Amino acid sequence: MRTTLLRIAALAVVALAVLVSAPKPAQAIANGEDVASGEYGFSVLLTMTGLPAADQGSRDSSCSGALVAPRWVITAGHCFRDGSGRRVDRTVARRTTATIGRTALADRTGHEIDVVAVRQSASADVALAELGEPVTDVTPLRVGAAPARPGEVVRLTGWGLTSYDVGDTVDRLQTGEFVVTGVDDVTVSMAGRAPRADTSACPHDSGGPYFRTGDGDRPELVAVVSRGPACPHTGDDTAARTDNLAAWVAATTAEASQPDSRLRWLGLSLAGGVLAVLVVVIRLRRGRRGPARPHGRLGDPARRQPSSVR
Repeated sequence: MRTTLLRIAALAVVALAVLVSAPKPAQAIANGEDVASGEYGFSVLLTMTGLPAADQGSRDSSCSGALVAPRWVITAGHCFRDGSGRRVDRTVARRTTATIGRTALADRTGHEIDVVAVRQSASADVALAELGEPVTDVTPLRVGAAPARPGEVVRLTGWGLTSYDVGDTVDRLQTGEFVVTGVDDVTVSMAGRAPRADTSACPHDSGGPYFRTGDGDRPELVAVVSRGPACPHTGDDTAARTDNLAAWVAATTAEASQPDSRLRWLGLSLAGGVLAVLVVVIRLRRGRRGPARPHGRLGDPARRQPSSVR
């Protein structure tokens, strides 16, 4: 009898362990919800591969962001930091890739493009990442010029973790609604609203866009994820304002992008080819004119031909 009871207890422990360890649905933006296929195509996953690690090795990481111009993604400035934690105007990882226009990572839609340059805001935790090639089939998220208002409801999209402790990665873009609770010169305070009061940004949601979505209106960026408590949680997260950076974003994204090395090589090759063709044409024209007549020299005067009557 005792043996039977021990066996039953052991089986119960095993069953409980299986239930506890069973995979949970991944849902970045803690307690958020899945984004419908094709929605919010401007949302971006920034994947950093080969970041320098403290042990002299390397590690991988990621951030969220939004496409704000065909070649530019807005994100958090702290997504690009050197070994000392200082924000820098360059990529830090061996490779940084932007995934754009894709709701689920398993999809074959959208784009995967390398980040080739970074511009940091001088006043806020905001950066612009330049893409190696333009995205022309996704409508960029417009940067709003009006500040967020206390009480205003905005939406967030992101590719972050499930929670601060569990650390589950996600394979589908997540979203949630937030209410603005405060605004200062450089930041906006946001609190979860839906699907739950503890809907909140998590690690790797950094740089994710908070945007307003009026009825029938084009979405408009108001802030990006910057920092906050361990998630999920009720209460405020801190976002970096973008409305007061609209002029900087417009000026930066209007910069003429530098052509990559392949384009430079092609340009030089074409220029060299055109020059060679011009040299050949000039030589051929000179050859058709025949030998040049000698001009008078001392001891060998050139014969002068009588001029024709006009």
